Amino acid sequence: MLLTIDVSNTHTVLGLFEGEEVIEHWRIATDPRRTADEIAVVLQGLLNQSPLLKDADISGIAICSTVPSVLNEMRDMSRRYFGDVNAVVVEPGVRTGVPVRMDNPKEVGSDRIVNALAATTLYGGPCVIVDFGTATSFDAVSARGEYIGAVTAPGVEISVDALASAGAQLHKVELIRPRSVIAKNAVEALQSGIVYGFAGLVDGIVERIAAELADDREDVTVVATGTGAPLVVSEARTIDVHEPWLTLIGLRLIYARNTG
Repeated sequence: MLLTIDVSNTHTVLGLFEGEEVIEHWRIATDPRRTADEIAVVLQGLLNQSPLLKDADISGIAICSTVPSVLNEMRDMSRRYFGDVNAVVVEPGVRTGVPVRMDNPKEVGSDRIVNALAATTLYGGPCVIVDFGTATSFDAVSARGEYIGAVTAPGVEISVDALASAGAQLHKVELIRPRSVIAKNAVEALQSGIVYGFAGLVDGIVERIAAELADDREDVTVVATGTGAPLVVSEARTIDVHEPWLTLIGLRLIYARNTG
């Protein structure tokens, strides 16, 4: 089985593949203070509680991270505790098959390259990937599978935290769809602003990106992913596909490219 690990600023998502299927998954908080040994303890605890691993072993590991300090510990963890297993870390020198057409390709996060590969493999190009994470990231991929640019906006949870900290009478609320756009109380007013505000943000940016990618909007596939996607996807009219495991799928594809 292949273990895939996607480390972002807020959460770390782990997925277990049997062939092309995600058969198990977990999400834990990303903590830059965790050592390689602590990561191994958490990981072993998750793996040991899965009934799917009773008669199977980890045969490979694929890792990408947007947090350099965590990536270093993840690399050390895989060497110390999974030394006999092939491990692929997405970094310069690793074959991805995604040309990066940016002014400075080193500025592009590894997760964005991984997502671009997965999206074009699954749905073809051109496409736009909307990743609802710590930030709301928009990635543009050409018809030839080239990563050609990005847009970065505030994330849903960051926006809620900012409102709660700056407004004396505003508080953090449960992120769910309100009963109606026009709210009848303070809690639903915040929920409406977040849900429909981000849906409008997504639609506006996607329409502008799609206009630069292709002459016909119908030729552009818009793929949503990330932990915050379920909140907005049903309200954004431009989203074509919701793929929660997009990054994990991309890691599987990159692992296959680099191990044969």
